Amino acid sequence: MALVGENDSAGSAPSSVPPEAESAQVTELLTQFPGADTAPAILVVSRSDGEVLSEADLAAAQQALDRTAVAAGTDAGSPPLVPAPDGKATLGLVPIDSSLSGFTLDDLVTSLRTAAVDGLPDGLDAQVTGGPAFGADIANSFSGANFTLLAVTALVVAILLIVTYRSPVLWLVPLLVIGFGDRVATSVGTALAEVTGLSFDGSTSGITSVLVFGAGTNYALLLISRYREELRAESDHRRALARAVRHAGPAILASNATVVLALLTLLLAILPSTRSLGALAAAGLVVAAVFVLLVLPPLLALFGRKLFWPFIPGPDDRDTATSGAWFSIAAAVSRHPARTASITIVALLACAGALFGTGIGLSQTEQFRVTAESVEGFETLSEHFPAGLADPTTVVGKTDSAAEIESVLAADDAITSFTRGADSGTGLTRWSVVSDSPPASEEAFAVIEDLRGALKDIPDAEALVGGSDAQALDTSDAAARDRLVVVPAILIVVLAVLLVLLRAVVAPLVLVGTTVLSALAALGIGSWVSLHIFGFPALDDNVPLFAFLFLVALGVDYTIFLVTRTREETPGHGTRSAIVRAVGATGGVITSAGIVLAAVFCVLGVLPLITLTQLGIIVGLGILLDTFVVRTLVIPALFTLIGPGIWWPNTFDSSSTELVGQKE
Repeated sequence: MALVGENDSAGSAPSSVPPEAESAQVTELLTQFPGADTAPAILVVSRSDGEVLSEADLAAAQQALDRTAVAAGTDAGSPPLVPAPDGKATLGLVPIDSSLSGFTLDDLVTSLRTAAVDGLPDGLDAQVTGGPAFGADIANSFSGANFTLLAVTALVVAILLIVTYRSPVLWLVPLLVIGFGDRVATSVGTALAEVTGLSFDGSTSGITSVLVFGAGTNYALLLISRYREELRAESDHRRALARAVRHAGPAILASNATVVLALLTLLLAILPSTRSLGALAAAGLVVAAVFVLLVLPPLLALFGRKLFWPFIPGPDDRDTATSGAWFSIAAAVSRHPARTASITIVALLACAGALFGTGIGLSQTEQFRVTAESVEGFETLSEHFPAGLADPTTVVGKTDSAAEIESVLAADDAITSFTRGADSGTGLTRWSVVSDSPPASEEAFAVIEDLRGALKDIPDAEALVGGSDAQALDTSDAAARDRLVVVPAILIVVLAVLLVLLRAVVAPLVLVGTTVLSALAALGIGSWVSLHIFGFPALDDNVPLFAFLFLVALGVDYTIFLVTRTREETPGHGTRSAIVRAVGATGGVITSAGIVLAAVFCVLGVLPLITLTQLGIIVGLGILLDTFVVRTLVIPALFTLIGPGIWWPNTFDSSSTELVGQKE
């Protein structure tokens, strides 16, 4: 008996399967069958005390099912209840429009749940679960999410900007510019969706807003930091601002181009949600850079030097390139580069080792960080009904090969029962297949793979396997494929940008290597924290790829800020002194930018989906690791050890501002 409909499109999760996946093909074929325009929500009724349901309880449960059917607008009435073998629960199906999604679906499921419990006797629990209910709960998790995420992000950025600038007014200018840029980026994303046909869900929009705020704030910090530095030597604030834009602009553009190109590599993915994030986030970051470079400077010029009140920059301010805490740290590193490099690299390798044994893949019931009725109802079903009965697998094949298909199903020891459904009228037949494996488990995936392999051996049957477990398996396989394709593409893009920017070979290789090591260490620490401190069962399929992308691309942001300053200082001071001066000059702004970006990513934790919480944990920790360890210790140590050879095949003359063919 099929307790869950084969077409659960009404309740699709944020991570959808590729259209060419077998489960997606099954979903498409099911549109040819009767009832394809509906998807069943499941009402499960049980006693709060866990006792066997009485006749009166069953009668009350039937009344609850009738009320939900009325709320769903079902004219044909509700089908009879299906009691659990242990008698402690019963369930019924409520067909609803399968085309509903988002908040419209959430409103309908909410009305079903209200109708189910309205008038229910004390001691009985009624829960609505199934594909549409999961989709509704996911949509509900984003109810008000845009406002909440935007408000918390803006608050975090405002607090950190106030602490950074120690000014009651300066922080308002970049925050307003970036906030307006985020709104424009949202409009650009909407237009992009219409042009490309890509669909964007709440998680994609949330991640994009975080990227726009985080990267935009970083760009603003770099520009304003250089502006403050120029104001110490220039009395005319407009000339100082022009020089700041001239010096900081190329680094901002290079940084932005790196992240945008890295995001565009996601278009090589086959998971639709991954491709959508790449397009939307790339467009958002282009908007962020445009606003920082074209809108922020005129506002800074309008307010002038007084914008920094009460700490207005002047000629008496100390030169951070030759004094201060960050200069002292860099100087200490330069005195012991081998020791510093070896200790920190070994520590990063140890952190990366925590990745071994980390599970990847969350089931449908493991998506939420907070309580969701769809999950609780599914757990109730699993307790009282045979494993797999609540969410059966769907097989679709040619009607002419029905006997051979049923022979394969009957011969599979892992399949406890199967039911033949109605024919499509187009030469296809479908079966509802129940296995003895828990949903979304490794055992269930093995059943899907074995069944697909056996059905492919039937000549001309064209049998396909779909359903929730098949979708989860296809999503996991697609995510693994995307990691193999996109991760190398990200590294190639980052390396190419650094090669063009620095016009050197050794430095880009060193920088990419340290950035990758830092990203792997962050993934190791973050996954350990996610699993052992927060208690999440595994990493979501998309988290490793997204986290690696953000850690590498955004980590290179700070690399570009630091190394372009080192390159600027090298002709006059030599490579070893230049890296110390660069750390001293940029240490404050890189630290501020890193803390801002880490805090902004942690804001993703306000949303109740485990995927976004895990992404916030890993990227937040990784950015702090990158800021305080890689940029402060590892890179200065390696630059000191390698010396002038870091710029090979070019060298700098210590008295010239141009690249020359002489040794330092």
